[in-house]
Amino acid sequence: MLAQNTPRPSRPLHPPLRDLPVSPTLAADETLARRRREGLPVLPLGFGEAGIPIHPALARELASAAGRGAYGPVAGSAPLRAAAAGYWSRRGLPTDPGLVVCGPGSKALLFGLLLSLTDGDVAISAPSWVSYAAQATLTGARPVHIATPLGEGGVPSPALLADAIVRARSEGRSIRAVVVTLPDNPTGTLASEATVRKLCAVAREHDLLIISDEIYRDLVHDPARKVPSPAAYAPERTVVTTALSKHLAAGGWRLGVARLPDGPFGHALRASLLGVASEMWSSAPAPIQHAAAYAFSEPPELVTHVDRSRRLHAAMARAVAARFTDAGARVRPPEAGFYVYPDLNPHREVLREAHGIRTASDLCGHLLERYGMCVLPGSAFGEPADALRVRVAPTRLYGDTDDQRLTALAALDPTALPWVADSLDRLSGILTDLTGVTGPGLRRTKASAA
Repeated sequence: MLAQNTPRPSRPLHPPLRDLPVSPTLAADETLARRRREGLPVLPLGFGEAGIPIHPALARELASAAGRGAYGPVAGSAPLRAAAAGYWSRRGLPTDPGLVVCGPGSKALLFGLLLSLTDGDVAISAPSWVSYAAQATLTGARPVHIATPLGEGGVPSPALLADAIVRARSEGRSIRAVVVTLPDNPTGTLASEATVRKLCAVAREHDLLIISDEIYRDLVHDPARKVPSPAAYAPERTVVTTALSKHLAAGGWRLGVARLPDGPFGHALRASLLGVASEMWSSAPAPIQHAAAYAFSEPPELVTHVDRSRRLHAAMARAVAARFTDAGARVRPPEAGFYVYPDLNPHREVLREAHGIRTASDLCGHLLERYGMCVLPGSAFGEPADALRVRVAPTRLYGDTDDQRLTALAALDPTALPWVADSLDRLSGILTDLTGVTGPGLRRTKASAA
């Protein structure tokens, strides 16, 4: 304790801290957990988790390696890197295992890649996954949000990207990298080959690194549809990342892999990334690497599992999109993953007058507090605050127990299962109460029109 006559310090005793909140997706999940503990009803549509039990084969492989405790190579084990190289090669991207780097989740790898850049800002889509902008900010870069072509989420408009590069240079800044998501979170759409080719041409002209987050690649609803990876059109400057958490529903296992470009730049980037990784995580957990090597080798039992998962995600995303469409929202048909991105702007006047809702955050707060329904505002993904768009993730409607989730996975029509149908009907009831819409289109009840 300071004596009375002791001069007080002229500056704070502690260094200033970064003002960075908990990631919106994780914060939403914690809020739902709190409501459950309090016995309040919830409709969990916020957290982007695959919602399917871990396949027994993955659990078996993990258990078989549980006794492995030694640190391994920073880049990852040789079997894992070879398996990941084979995974990409089977998708038309021949890969040298020596240019594969493993990390504790693709999220860590993405951050490590951004840290490897010495200067310049980072272009990202508007909207885009919540962590891209936050990670860019943490590295000292400025995230530059760029709108996507209509219905082609995840890839910034090539023309707008070129304009942003010119503007940044006029301000004495530079854009050095662009992050794309194929398929996209939050919109659940997949950009066209033409758009990706144009983006690659802009990146080549202006010497940008392309980071292509393809974690949802294996969950395109139409399995015959090709994912147009930038690595096929600008291989000398494209990094591709993926992980186990989405297509194999291994959320929390924290294992990701990055495919670096061949050539001098790719080898220099690898050296830089390994330097960052050596100081951040040393090496990913050895037992998880063993299980991941098995997963990326794609044995038939896991291929079948992913196919069934894709069908389940597609059926549920379509069903949820239909409920929002019937409520008069604008909804792009979901094409991949397990997200729906409705726009409630057609109800802006009603929402403002009846509920005082003016922003997407207002809307999400109202849905949570009044109905226990958790969705995320578009503003969390880089949208303007007053854009009444929300991200909806229906995977936790598959069931509350593993038995229910496995039943949903095997069902020809998962939406007909009682617990799923009840949740979908509850969603419709909430939307009707919120907007007054009782059926397809914009037909309103007398009560809502009064």
